[in-house]
Amino acid sequence: MRLSVSVVFSAIAGYFLGADHIDFVTVLLLAIGGYLMVGASNTFNQMMEHKTDALMERTRSRPLAAGRMSMNTALIIGLSFTIMGIWVLYTINPTTALFGVTSIGLYVLAYTPLKLKTPLSVFVGAFPGAIPFMMGWIAATNNFGIEAGTLFIIQFFWQFPHFWALGWWLYDDYKKGGFFMLPTGKRDRATALQTILYSLWTLAVSLIPAFGITGRLYLSTFSAVLIFLLGVGLIYYAVKLYKKRTAQVARELMFASVSYITLLQIIYVLDKYIRLWI
Repeated sequence: MRLSVSVVFSAIAGYFLGADHIDFVTVLLLAIGGYLMVGASNTFNQMMEHKTDALMERTRSRPLAAGRMSMNTALIIGLSFTIMGIWVLYTINPTTALFGVTSIGLYVLAYTPLKLKTPLSVFVGAFPGAIPFMMGWIAATNNFGIEAGTLFIIQFFWQFPHFWALGWWLYDDYKKGGFFMLPTGKRDRATALQTILYSLWTLAVSLIPAFGITGRLYLSTFSAVLIFLLGVGLIYYAVKLYKKRTAQVARELMFASVSYITLLQIIYVLDKYIRLWI
């Protein structure tokens, strides 16, 4: 539920950034379509991982892992959500639907099977994970340009410190299922160092719109300072993880990363409309 809501939130933020005027019917369609698509992805993911889900504390109560739902029922749900989600997004524009399909395909056919094979699965999974923010802009403009690409790259880089923090925090539980989400496969200095580096990259790409080189996507100096301060907070927890290397600090970093992307999207949207109003 929380993952689905965060995806829809990102998509709507992207829509508000791209729209010249707000069409609330389109916003509703984007929310419904996005929710259906992430629901379909989650369904297929849980179908493929029901055996490993049963081994882990955080996932053993899922319907398929716990035996409360049959695979046939899950398949019907997954296919229904996929078809309805594509149709709803297509009514906005075909490009939005195309990226919705791409997101499901990458998540289910690439990221999910790779999770048991290589830590590079996080890199692959960052692609579908970065689509919603960009997809919202495309829903508003029916255009993929530098603005949509910038939104994509922001959320793409953000996912590395986020998922590595999660993988570190839940390392023992993931290990039960055979998942190794950390870049080195271990909770070591090398993983923590990479987390710092990607936190720095996340902050750097988040500030690009302040330089006026991303078309219609622009960020004022004041908002850029706010984003910078958020980034300093993210980097602080990444450095803290490097120094202490504990699950508790990893948990703090994970929540800091969630706060970062949520507040960033709010600041981006408020910055645009405050500038329009004044």
